[in-house]
Amino acid sequence: MADPLTGVTVFVEAAEAGGFSAAAERLHLSRSAVGKTIARLEERLRTRLFHRTTRSQSLTTEGQLYYEHCKRALEQLRAGRALLESGRKTLSGRLRVSVPVIFGRHCVAPLLTGLAERHPELELELSFSDRNVELIEGGFDLAVRSGRLEGEGLVCRQIAGHRMCLCAAPAYLQRNGAPGTPAEITAHDAIVYTNAGRQRSWLFPRENGRNEEITPAARLRFDDLEAIADAACAGMGLAWLPYWLVRERLRSGALQQLLADGPDFSFPIHAIWPQTPQLPYRIRAAIDTLVESLPSLTQPG
Repeated sequence: MADPLTGVTVFVEAAEAGGFSAAAERLHLSRSAVGKTIARLEERLRTRLFHRTTRSQSLTTEGQLYYEHCKRALEQLRAGRALLESGRKTLSGRLRVSVPVIFGRHCVAPLLTGLAERHPELELELSFSDRNVELIEGGFDLAVRSGRLEGEGLVCRQIAGHRMCLCAAPAYLQRNGAPGTPAEITAHDAIVYTNAGRQRSWLFPRENGRNEEITPAARLRFDDLEAIADAACAGMGLAWLPYWLVRERLRSGALQQLLADGPDFSFPIHAIWPQTPQLPYRIRAAIDTLVESLPSLTQPG
């Protein structure tokens, strides 16, 4: 009896690629080999799966139905294989991850270092940079970024969020008072973040679902969040910073949160990795670690 899965992977690839030529390129086969595999599968099933013209191929009604079932079956097979691998494999090999400088140092590095500590055969290489890197060309297994890192052949998953906090030192508030609304921020001194000479606006959610955007005039403009936090603690003005950076300063009283009754704005944090038919166990374990533990580091409290 013929193996019922023979040719199924090629068929699914051809259906998703939109034709035999594109599937052949993805599978590193010749177009002729893909066409013959599909023809043998159709002969075995006694059903035409593709409409064929000289320029294109498209699924028949029966082909679309068969594709939907084949796709689910392959997903189940991959999930079963991954489950077996996770049960019998140790976490080993090199894991190369690109992370932002300050966020990576404060939040990502402790989590992935802990993963490496629990798995002695895992080699961890962290690269700290605020630039968007080329994952595939740079040889990275994984990247963590605020916002998305677009690119062909990449998978992007939101894993947490930067919850933002408006804050100032008690000494500054004693001299100048505190803003009661976002609009009143413009009457205060501010310490702002700039990137490539551009100032980042401060965002505050409204009840209608939109954000109120404030761009305060600022005498102090830094491209380093840690320097902004230090200047805020020195009483130099208001700062709009992520909770993960100022949490301990808030607890110690070095900074006080302002406009605490309103909702906080949050920037999404994504994990990005090269698309692959079977995600290596070490990468999956790193993503799972970040998904499980990172939100508790980036939220208030």
